[in-house]
Amino acid sequence: MSAALILFAHGARDPAWRAPIDALAQRLRAALPQVPVVPAFLELMSPSLAEAVAAAVAGGATRIAVAPVFWAQGGHLKRDVPALLAHVCAEHPEVRIDLWPVLGERDAVLDAIAGDYRELWVAAG
Repeated sequence: MSAALILFAHGARDPAWRAPIDALAQRLRAALPQVPVVPAFLELMSPSLAEAVAAAVAGGATRIAVAPVFWAQGGHLKRDVPALLAHVCAEHPEVRIDLWPVLGERDAVLDAIAGDYRELWVAAG
């Protein structure tokens, strides 16, 4: 079974906004060299989620994880993303597509951010 990881973020008009998403994708590619890791965006940037899934499937993926690079479960993740995923899943019924939890629900992420902010606080004196 071939797998792919899609980092799904909001998107923005400013092209520089995507730099942290691309940096995260690059780090994950280094950590998981056997897994294609690609960004996708809800709006204003490409590829879209549907385009990223189609490309992964064309590349042979039969299992795709969608990692929402969002801070919390807002309206997009409660309403828009389930509708997008339902559409994508209907287009690719032979592919297992899993939606991972948002970043702010992960204790490891919250611990890392708290630790980094603590270091900044201490360094600021």
